[in-house]
Amino acid sequence: MAWDTARTQQLLLDAAVEEFAESGPDGARIARVATRAGVNKERIYQYFGSKEQLFAAVLASELGKLAEAVPLTPVPGLELGDYAGRVFDYHSANPHFSRLLAWEGLQRGTESEALAAEPERTAHYGEKVAVLAAAQRAGELADDVDPGRLMFAVIGLVNAWFTLPQMVRLLLSGATDPAADREALVTLVRRLTRPVAA
Repeated sequence: MAWDTARTQQLLLDAAVEEFAESGPDGARIARVATRAGVNKERIYQYFGSKEQLFAAVLASELGKLAEAVPLTPVPGLELGDYAGRVFDYHSANPHFSRLLAWEGLQRGTESEALAAEPERTAHYGEKVAVLAAAQRAGELADDVDPGRLMFAVIGLVNAWFTLPQMVRLLLSGATDPAADREALVTLVRRLTRPVAA
């Protein structure tokens, strides 16, 4: 019987997402990924090379899914608050992605260390920054903050709901209300990015 390489790789990626989201790149174990996937761990080395390369493949795959599900495209009347709301919805349905980014930041975030799939991710975020820069030039977004820092602020606001649940608990007396959280996020991003009236 022929070996289904694509299926096996997907099983390993799916299992690795869970393992890395739970334990981070340093705490993740190849043996646990293999067990979750029901695949011999030698296949991981065969397909991905190393744990670091597997982590890079996981991040690249998950970033691709987010980019496809919630594109930020240059359109007249760009509404960054709505975009933030859609990203919030994506993270609500896929909380592992914020966890992966948080683990990477904690364990691989120093400037001296290469990041997983760094060139591809830099290009991906560069496209988003270019969209914001164009919207700023068109007067659709506030231009008192450079577009890279503005994109960072929006990403930070969205991800904080998922990476700092203890702050939600402490600040909101433990009352979680995803609809109210989303509405607050959209309102904040709209206010942050509203052009200043002349």
